[in-house]
Amino acid sequence: MVDEIDSGAPYEERRAYERSRLIIDVYFNGADATGVASTKDIGIGGLYMNTKAELPEGAVLTLRVPFEDGQQVVVNAEVVYSNPGHGVGVKFQGLTDQDRALMQREFPSP
Repeated sequence: MVDEIDSGAPYEERRAYERSRLIIDVYFNGADATGVASTKDIGIGGLYMNTKAELPEGAVLTLRVPFEDGQQVVVNAEVVYSNPGHGVGVKFQGLTDQDRALMQREFPSP
């Protein structure tokens, strides 16, 4: 499914899905960088992660999002917004129905 985004609107208004204001650790790998970042917000469509890593827009990362019950979601994500030295916004790619259901349970929309 492709998210429709209005490129003229401010970034937060262009999101196709709402996000929960939840801080968790996310593990990432890609674009010549590997690390752990904390999220600022997360939803079914993507998340914002705080990181000093230089991750350019368009880069594809593999993310691992762990949950308290020991389950995790591993998903590819494209960097759609970069704030160098502070963090990036990513959009999930190919989220499975099972992973989507798990995330909806763990991160209900506000």
